[in-house]
Amino acid sequence: MFVSYVKAFFVGGLICLIGQILIDKTKLTPARILVSYVVAGVVLGALGLYKPFAEWAGAGASVPLTGFGNVLAQGVKKAIEKNGAIGILTGGLTAAAGGICAAIFFGYIVALVFKPKEK
Repeated sequence: MFVSYVKAFFVGGLICLIGQILIDKTKLTPARILVSYVVAGVVLGALGLYKPFAEWAGAGASVPLTGFGNVLAQGVKKAIEKNGAIGILTGGLTAAAGGICAAIFFGYIVALVFKPKEK
């Protein structure tokens, strides 16, 4: 069990390290880097490469944005198999609905508790 924690910490930290290097060494904005992570997860998930990686790395691969992209890709695959072409539009949102709802809910709660300030 301890080894799975170490792997998750290492992989999640490596993903964050890559993002930080991209922020520091390129002119990419954080938003573009985040979108790139989601797209990378979608592509790797669609190719079937992300699932073995996520099984090995655990939460270190499933929690970051690459994991969200993988969930979108897997949802589209399943929905296309079940519903045909309409699954392209519905699969990703159906698969990620729980995570999206949690992000909206907790974002709203945090916005109520704290007073945002403009930079």
